[in-house]
Amino acid sequence: MFRPPGFHSAPNCRRRLLSAAGLLALGLPAWAVPQSAGGGTAPPGATASPVPAPSASTRVEASRTLTRIRDTGVIVLGYRPASLPFSYLDGRLKPVGYSVELCERVIDAIREQLRLPDLEVKQIAVNSATRMPLVANGTLDLECGITTHTAERARSQSFSTTTYVAESRLLSRRGQMMRTVEDLRGLTVASTIGTTSLQYMHQLNVQKGLGFRILVGQDDQESFRLLQTGRAVAYAMDDVLLRSLIAQVRDPQEYYIAEQPLSVEPYAIGLPPNDPQFKRLVDGVITGLYRSGEIQAIYQRWFQSPIPPRGLNLQLPMGEAFKRVIAKPTDSPDPGAYR
Repeated sequence: MFRPPGFHSAPNCRRRLLSAAGLLALGLPAWAVPQSAGGGTAPPGATASPVPAPSASTRVEASRTLTRIRDTGVIVLGYRPASLPFSYLDGRLKPVGYSVELCERVIDAIREQLRLPDLEVKQIAVNSATRMPLVANGTLDLECGITTHTAERARSQSFSTTTYVAESRLLSRRGQMMRTVEDLRGLTVASTIGTTSLQYMHQLNVQKGLGFRILVGQDDQESFRLLQTGRAVAYAMDDVLLRSLIAQVRDPQEYYIAEQPLSVEPYAIGLPPNDPQFKRLVDGVITGLYRSGEIQAIYQRWFQSPIPPRGLNLQLPMGEAFKRVIAKPTDSPDPGAYR
């Protein structure tokens, strides 16, 4: 019996619509939704020959990351042990935080896509120095920490849609406040190895001829201690991380975060290089949270509510730059895209 192009029986049509709606509800990208057949008009007496959409297995095979996850039954997540509230260990030594929760949503979507409800999640602790090499060499499938997306870094790995926008600033003691980078002339400042803040401080020092000395901490806690112990007069780092550090000390009122930002830092989930299908899936989950508005509750949970294990509340409202990202998602590494 001849059926015009695009014709489907009512039960088949309903099944296709329900399948598409279910995948979209998961926040999966457009390629994860079954596509309808072509809509041209067939010549008289001809039988329609719709072009089949790629099967789920074909889509998985196109992604070496998804193929490996399917074949091994394991996905590997990188986390930061002490980068509150993005990625850190709670009282039971379980990785938690804003970035970790976003990655968990991605993992749920991968379980659904691969039909692997028992998918094992392997978690590896990373730091500023190890996070990017472990993504670039394929050890990590998702780096769920506090990594800034830059054009230079994107040469060796991929990044998701932007998940947060921070600004690098100076932290100092109120007794010797450092309001601008010029105030550091001839003094000593601290920053953390492998960070954009450290790179930027080196550039400013050379460009402006300020002659300050830079002490490098192996992690944010060590860099902060350089300020606490008086070895440095300031600590240059992303503002949200500075807020979280001083929120954990007995005398947070003794510290001052400069109003003038040094740089704009778009955070993103680190992804394996050269796997656009996998990136498309991850981006689809994140933008799905943005479109649905669910990101508002996730943000409030980690930035405006008491968080484990000590019940700290950063009381940090969502910034205007990140609000713009939610309204119009982007994965741009260009700081100018967020101003």
